[in-house]
Amino acid sequence: MSATAIFRRPSTLALAIIATTGLVACSSAGDRTEADFAASQVTTIGVNSYLWRASLETVSFAPLLQADSAGGVIVTDWYANPENPSERVKVTITILDQDLRADALRVAASRQVSQGGAWVDAPVQAATVQRLEDIILTKARELRRQAIS
Repeated sequence: MSATAIFRRPSTLALAIIATTGLVACSSAGDRTEADFAASQVTTIGVNSYLWRASLETVSFAPLLQADSAGGVIVTDWYANPENPSERVKVTITILDQDLRADALRVAASRQVSQGGAWVDAPVQAATVQRLEDIILTKARELRRQAIS
């Protein structure tokens, strides 16, 4: 098939471009730095692995009800601090993206207090949720830095 014939058929041209692009990418693989291999988009488990691991470490104090790495959801069971058994918390962490970004993380917390032997819902301070998000993001960034080194 002549070069002129290739350019007349759009599908053949598209395949030729794709094949050429693949060869170019293969030839430059040796030029990649270590940072490329520890990129912010690490998704072997369905979500960003740094955010996933940092989230699990952050809520390791509480028993887990659900940990779905494909969907990016972590739900803890109710946890009562032994120093304050009249209060308990439950945390839900959702990883929304494959990239290591602040907006790829959502943390929600529920709080209950014991009143007359029954658990009653109580408000959670916004600063508490923000602090959990900050801890997770800091740990995720540190995990990424360690992977690069």
